[in-house]
Amino acid sequence: MAFPLRIEPAILNAIRQTASGELRSINAQIEILLKEALRHRATADAAKEPTG
Repeated sequence: MAFPLRIEPAILNAIRQTASGELRSINAQIEILLKEALRHRATADAAKEPTG
C-alpha cells in the first residue's frame, strides 16, 4: 500500500543515513522503525497492566 508521508527534513536525513548504513531503502528503514516503536509500546503497555 502506498502512503504519502510528510516528514521533517532533519528526520528524513537521519533516516536516510541510518538506512544507507544498514543497506536498506528509506521505506524499509521507516517500516523497521515503526515496528520497533509498536513493539516498544506493547511492552510498555504490558508492564503497566495490573496483575492479579
